[in-house]
Amino acid sequence: QVQLVESGGGLVQAGGSLRLSCAASGRRFSSYAMGWFRQAPGKERECVAAISWSGGSTYYTDSVKGRFTISRDNAKNTLYLQMNSLKPEDTAVYYCAAGGAFTRISSTYDYWGQGTQVTVSS
Repeated sequence: QVQLVESGGGLVQAGGSLRLSCAASGRRFSSYAMGWFRQAPGKERECVAAISWSGGSTYYTDSVKGRFTISRDNAKNTLYLQMNSLKPEDTAVYYCAAGGAFTRISSTYDYWGQGTQVTVSS
């Protein structure tokens, strides 16, 4: 069992930066693949980025490549998402998730945080 708590969301102007954190409690954080997902009003949840258990493999959706960086610190049981050059279309609730497989498919993730709101003003 893994409990996930996101933090770091907020309101930022276009072009600004935010760093999201996801603190995990419970055992075996280092054995899980992790992902950041987002859901905007009226849209489906999408995988923004994912990282393998070791951190050796990463995935980014095309719209955030070169702007967002996913990372993890297994010693601190924490997942991060550094978001730079934010755009109004990045506005959404961001969720972190833990699962047994390194994928971008939300149904493969077993544990989810409660979400943190990111709002980018133009």
